[in-house]
Parts: sequence; structure tokens; C-alpha cells
Amino acid sequence: MNLPVTQTGRSRRWLLSRGAAVAAAAVGADTVFAMDASALALPVVDMEMVLLAAQVDPPKSGTGLTAGAAPHALEVERALQAKGLLASGVVDGHYGTSTVAAYAAWQRSLGYSGLDANGFPGPTSLTSLGANRFTVTRAVSSGSRSSTYGGARVNTRTRDMLTAADAMLSWSLVLSQGSYTSTNPSSAGTHDGGGVVDISVTNLTTTQRWQTVLALRTVGFAAWLRNPSQGSWPYHIHAVAISDPDLATAAANQVHDHYFGRNGLANHAADDTPTAYRTAFTWWEKYRRG
Repeated sequence: MNLPVTQTGRSRRWLLSRGAAVAAAAVGADTVFAMDASALALPVVDMEMVLLAAQVDPPKSGTGLTAGAAPHALEVERALQAKGLLASGVVDGHYGTSTVAAYAAWQRSLGYSGLDANGFPGPTSLTSLGANRFTVTRAVSSGSRSSTYGGARVNTRTRDMLTAADAMLSWSLVLSQGSYTSTNPSSAGTHDGGGVVDISVTNLTTTQRWQTVLALRTVGFAAWLRNPSQGSWPYHIHAVAISDPDLATAAANQVHDHYFGRNGLANHAADDTPTAYRTAFTWWEKYRRG
């Protein structure tokens, strides 16, 4: 798309694009100049990619970049640096712990606290950060924190994901623990935020248990079948909604483990899910796009 600019006589109009002045030369009366609209366009930041980097990058031992996410994380880091919240030395596209802390500081500056200042972008804070710097696409929202599934508290996004997974099975998902709760010390804080549930598998066969894991992973959960040998708990499935903005840090670290084929436990051992019940790494919004 081109934007017409009319100049008469010797007059000149200076056009500003991202802080750089572009002079349009006058070459005669009523001459029409065309300027490509892309010169005025701000960078586009994909919120899905930023959330992915924010949850995959921090536990890395170095500053490795997450495929497809780095350019979007970099724009966020540049904006945080411009706000005086992030040192230039860590503006590198790696959404590490320094970036998480800087983004949390940005959220607090907007008046947020608790989960709303967890360092993982929400659509409002990210749009505000991007004002005059970048535009936000593929916004991700957790929705209401007062939704329920089978009587357990979850957010709207998690409820919709569980509904989709449940529809793939001939039995029903039964939650033994929902989100936004710290009542179970063996959960190590993973349920303190949103996007995390435990699913009872007591009445399921071994095959049905693994099929449930597969359904959950298909719609965008990092999900594992837990067994008594791993901790002081009965058989159950632990599921974390990938890229949920409400995740607690402990749960986000489990997304990192799932991304790298690990078990999400303190030992970070290899995922023991049989190959037949694994899927490519995905998240809810990506799944819905097909």
C-alpha cells in the first residue's frame, strides 16, 4: 500500500519513520510523491513466541536462543532497556532470568503484583510496553481465574484445553487438583499459579493413562504420567498448559523440561513417556490453528 504525499512549489515535507527523518524533494508544482507504508510500520512482536521464550529460556545453562522466538524476545528486551529496566549486555534475544526480572519490574510499574507481575507478558502489559516501539500479534490471555473444570478451579484457557482433550477420549478427565492452590506441598509450587492440573487415573488401565497423556499433549499441555516410585503420590497425570501467562515459575521450568524431552521433576531425567504417546511440542493457540 502506498501513501500519497502532495508537495507544491519548493515546499518540502519531512516524514518521520522510527525516529529517522526522510526528506521528500520538491520537483515541481502539485507533484505527488509516493512513500511505501512499510517505512512507517513498527516491528511486530508475536506474543506466543515471547511467552515460549520466557518459559523455555530461563533454566538454560547458557544464553541459547529458542528457535523462532529470539527476534520477538529481542524487541521486548530493547523496550525494557529503553525503560531503564534491563542492561544492554543482556539484550540478546535470550529471555533469561534478567529479562524475567526486568519484565516483572515493568509489570509492577504498571501497578500489578503477585501473578500479574511474574515476569511473563500479559496482553495489556506487553501492548503498553510496545507503545510507539512495536505492535503485538497473537495475544495470549488466560481468561478468568474463576473458571472451573469438574469442580476444580482453573482459568478459562485451561478449561478450554481440558475440554478439547476430554473430547478425544471415551472416558472423562477427573481432576484431583486444580490451579491457584498451594495446598499440596508435594507439588513444589507448580500449582501456585494458573495452567496446572493433576488428573486422577485410578480407574484407568495403563493404556488409557498413556492415551490421556497423549490427548493432553496434543492440545498443548506438558503432561507426564506420575507414579509412586517418583515421589509420595499415587499414580496421576501432571499437566502444565504451555505458554499460559499465569504460570508460576516452578511450572514454567517444567515447560522448559518438556521442550527438551525431560520429565519435569527435580532430577530432570529423560521423559519416560513411550514414543507412541508423544507428540510434537505445541501449545493451545497453535493447536487451534491446525
